[in-house]
This record gives sequence, C-alpha cells and structure tokens, in this order.
Amino acid sequence: MFWRMLKGALLRGRGRRLMIVLTVALGASVATSMLSVMFDVGDKVNQELKAYGANIIVRPKGAAVVQDLYHFKEAQEQQAYLKEDELRNIKTIFWTYNIIDFTPLLTAHATINDEAEETQIVGTWFNHEMEVPGQDLITTGLANLRGWWKMDGEWPTEADTDGIVIGQALANKENLSVGDTLTVTADSQHTDLTVRGIVTSGGDEDDQIFAHLAVAQDLIGRPGAVGQIEVSALTTPDNELARKAAKNPNSLSITERELWYCTAYVSSISYQIEEAMTDAVARPVRQVSESEGTILEKTQLLMVLVTVLSMAGSALAIANLVTANVMERSREIGLLKAVGGRDASVVGLILTEIIIIGFVGGVVGYVAGIGLAQLIGQMVFSSAINIVPAVAGIVTALVILVVILGSIPAIRFLLRLRPAEVLHGR
Repeated sequence: MFWRMLKGALLRGRGRRLMIVLTVALGASVATSMLSVMFDVGDKVNQELKAYGANIIVRPKGAAVVQDLYHFKEAQEQQAYLKEDELRNIKTIFWTYNIIDFTPLLTAHATINDEAEETQIVGTWFNHEMEVPGQDLITTGLANLRGWWKMDGEWPTEADTDGIVIGQALANKENLSVGDTLTVTADSQHTDLTVRGIVTSGGDEDDQIFAHLAVAQDLIGRPGAVGQIEVSALTTPDNELARKAAKNPNSLSITERELWYCTAYVSSISYQIEEAMTDAVARPVRQVSESEGTILEKTQLLMVLVTVLSMAGSALAIANLVTANVMERSREIGLLKAVGGRDASVVGLILTEIIIIGFVGGVVGYVAGIGLAQLIGQMVFSSAINIVPAVAGIVTALVILVVILGSIPAIRFLLRLRPAEVLHGR
C-alpha cells in the first residue's frame, strides 16, 4: 500500500516535482563544480603562479652568508660557486616532478663597444635540453622561468652560442636593435655577441645583458661555475610543521620528519636540493611562497562559501516548493489521517517522495556540475579538472541534508494538520 501511494504521489503534480528536481540539480551542479575545482585548484593555482618567477634561490654556502650579511651585488665579490655539472641533480630529488623550471645565473662585468662604463652580463640557460636518468628529455631555462617578460625578437637557441638578450633600457642607451652585433671586453678579451631579443621587465634586468652561461664563465675565467640557481617548484602551503622545520629540521621527531620530508613544502624541497648539491644553500623566496599559500587558501574559502550559499538557496527554494505541495494535498493527507494513518507514516511517505525527487535532481546536478567544472578549468586554467571520487559522496550528503532541511517547514505544517478541519474545508 505504501509503495502504491508513493507511486501515485510521484506521478501526480509533475510540474511542481520537476521544479524541485531542477532546484536540487542547480544546487548540486554548483556544489559539484566548486568542490571539484577546489580539490584540484592547488596545483592549478601554483602552476599559474609559477609563470611569474622562482620561489627558491640556491646559492653557494659562502656566497649566501656574505650576500645576506652585506648585501653584496658585485660579481667580483663572489668567491664561492656552484658546479654546473651538478645542476641535473635538482631533477633527481624526491619531489622531482614538482620542479617546474630552473635556471643557473652567473654575473660578470664587462664593457661593451669600448665604453668606459661596465655593464652586467648574466650568463644563463635560455632553452636548455637536459637528460635526466629515468625521465624524458626536459627543457628548462630562463625562457620558461621569465615567461611574463615582454620580448621583442626571440630567445637564443642552444646552438646560437653568440646570441644574447638585452634589456630595453640598455638597448635605448646604446641604440641597439634586434640583429645588431656588439663587442664585449673583459680582461683584454674581446667577444662579439649578436642581439636576438630585447626584453622589458620593469626591473634591473632592463639594464643587463643575458648571454649563454659559457660566455659569462669565460669572462670571469671560471669554467663550470654557477653563481646561483633560480628554481620554480609546485609547493604545498606552509603549516605549523613546515614552519617548525624551516627553523630547524633537526628539532623534528622521526614521525614529523617523515611527514615533512614527504610533503611538498617549500622548505622540504629546499632541503632536498641542498642534499643533492655540494655546499649549496637553498632558501625559499618567502614573499612568493607565502603569497601562494594565502592566494590558495582564499580561493578555496571562496569556493566553499559559494557551495554553502548555493545549497542554502536550494534548501530555501525546496522549503517553499514542498510546503506548497503539502498544502495543495492537505485534503489527501487529512483523509489519510482520518482513516488511521499515523503521523510517522505520513511523514515517512512525504520524506521518501522528496528524497527520491531530490536523488534524481542530485544525479542530474552532479553530471551537469562535472561539465561545469571542466568548463571552468578550460576557461580559467586552460586545462581539465581532475574529478575526485570523494566529491560524489560529499554532494550526495549535501543533497540529502538540503532536502531534509527544506522539508522541515512542510513536516511541521503536516503535523499540525487536523483531519476534521481539513475535510470540512476549514
């Protein structure tokens, strides 16, 4: 009898039930899309932020101490160097796939075109191909790490050993254009270099020359030397454990150390880089790493708030629709009570009906939400969103909760309903 009555109730008043389905579907679709993006947004946001520079700087131990204490910037003052042949070790650490890009930097000073004033020449990799054991051929360098620079021309290739990139301010000062050749002189050594690109960065780089690493090494007479390395890595926002480890990794317990070491905190990645290179000090660029964590937390909070508000709106809409539905069926419900139907049985019938309708709306909303999440991923991050299975369970629980909460006003009305008054038209 119960199921026959339930079937009849579902088949009648299809218009209002369709409205409930659409209301639940709307809330479920927003919740699904927001939760899916929230669970996947960490890597997406980090990937976007990595386009704006490095978040880890690696220096030789001696140079790091001197530069931090005295803020030296002159190339001649640097006495310790990293080894170029150890650069590939950065891609062999535990978090190798979190290392997006890195590039070596080596600063030299030389005169150009026989002028008296010296100019900074920064040796680096532009688009350097590297073989790493157990991995595919990777390409890394300044072209990827400084992708936001405005470029007139192109980056020099690996084969173009004489190609350089110069800053816009220097190009204006020396009246240089793409394709021009200039002569660099250091310690009576003359080197002819060709301008392949002119960059505008808005910083000190506008007055510098960027050449292949070997050019700067020759100018200072230190083959195989690297002044510092800029590393761009995907990281997890810091918490208390990460901040404790950043102060002193040796203060961690064995369990804490394992958890910290196996989590992509910027401090743990820096620590592993130090392990992989000789006499290296890897330090996070705190302004960058902390900003990433703050942006990520606020983005996730915004998505949670949108989810909560969408489900709250659905609950209010369901409350109105279900209450109106019960009021329309007040005579039917009054008759059920008059012939012996208990309140619990009538409430169970209404709730079962609404939960079934809500389930249909939830399924429709979940499917639509997955599509909406992919649309957001393509429009905002230009990549697909990975759907976490847990989202289905969370959305199911939210739909059930919203349907039950939305049914409370209708249930209260139903419990107050008196059969005699309803059947007599009062």
